[in-house]
Amino acid sequence: MTIPGIDRVRRTARRVTNMFVSRAMILLYHRVAELPQDPQLLCVSPSHFIEHLQVIRRWGRTIQLGKLDQALQGVDRRRHMIIVTFDDGYADNLYNAKPLLERYDVPATVFVATGYLRCKREFWYDELEKIFLHTGPLPDTLRLKINERYYEWELGSDANGGESFSDWNVSRKDDPTVRHCIYRTVFQILHPLPDTERQKILEYLAAWAGMDTASRATHRTLLPQELIRLADGGLVEIGSHTVSHPVLSALPVAQQVDEIARSKACLEEMLGHRVASFAYPFGGRSHYTQETVGVVRDAGFDWACSNFAGMVRPNTDRWQLPRFLVRDWDGQEFAHRLSQWFRS
Repeated sequence: MTIPGIDRVRRTARRVTNMFVSRAMILLYHRVAELPQDPQLLCVSPSHFIEHLQVIRRWGRTIQLGKLDQALQGVDRRRHMIIVTFDDGYADNLYNAKPLLERYDVPATVFVATGYLRCKREFWYDELEKIFLHTGPLPDTLRLKINERYYEWELGSDANGGESFSDWNVSRKDDPTVRHCIYRTVFQILHPLPDTERQKILEYLAAWAGMDTASRATHRTLLPQELIRLADGGLVEIGSHTVSHPVLSALPVAQQVDEIARSKACLEEMLGHRVASFAYPFGGRSHYTQETVGVVRDAGFDWACSNFAGMVRPNTDRWQLPRFLVRDWDGQEFAHRLSQWFRS
C-alpha cells in the first residue's frame, strides 16, 4: 500500500537531517590536461578546472582528506565541506593541477599507483588507445589468444587509418570503426587480468602494430622526484593506489595484500612520512571485496576512497568513502552538478 505524500515526507526528512548532520563531498578527478583524444573521459581541461576551483571556493569549505574526522565533528554546517582527490598519478597533476590548486588555495589528495613511478610505460588503457585509435596504418588482421580463448578481427578498410573520431569515448554506444570495436573489446578482456598477463598482451599488440612501448610525453606518469615536488608545501597529500592498478576483486587475497602493502611502503620510503589514505583502483563496488576492505584496514590506512556516488557523514564507513566522479564540464554545468549532489 502506498501512503499518499510519503515521498514528500521523505524529502522533507532528508532536508531536516542535512541541516543537523555534518556532511562532506569528495570529488574524484584523474587528469588536468587537453588531449586530442580522451576515450576514457579522464581529462578536465585547465580552463575548466579553473572554473571548477572558482565554484568550489564559492560553494564550500575545502579540507584535506586527512582532516575529515575533525571536520565532521565540527559545528559549522552553513558551508559545504569539499575534498578534492586525483587518482592514478599522472605527471600533469604536478605541472597543470598543482599550480591552480595553489592559486585558489584548494588542498587535494593524489592517489598514486607506485608501479608506474619508475616505469617508462603508460597505463595499460592509454597504451590501448595509442595502439588502436591513432590514425596510422595497422595490419589487416589481429589474432589473440587469452586464457585459452582465441579472438580474431579483420580490420578491412579501417586498417589504413583515416579519421580519428577524436570526440568518441566509451560512454557512447556506437563504434564508428572496427578499431573502436577492438579497443572496447580488448579493454574489457584486459581489465580483470593480472598485470603480468596484461603486459605480455600489450607487448604483443605493440609489436603487431609496429609501435614502441615508450610513454608519450602527454601520457606519462610522475617520476619519483616529481612525486616529492608534488607533495612539497603540504597542500597536496599523497595516497596509495596499489602498485599495478589491478582490479583487486580479481586477485587472490595474498596478491591483494602485496599490492596494497608494497605500495604503501614504497610511498612512505620516498616521502619520508606515513601514508594514511588509499583509493581502490577503478573503485566500483564490484572492483573490491569485503576482504579487500579488511586488507586495507589491516595495512594501517585511516581512510579508503571508492568510486560510487554519495555524501560522507559521521557514520560513513571510513574504508569505503564515496566520491563523485568529475568530468570535463564548464563551470556552469559543474555548479549544477554540485547543487544536485548536495541535495541528494
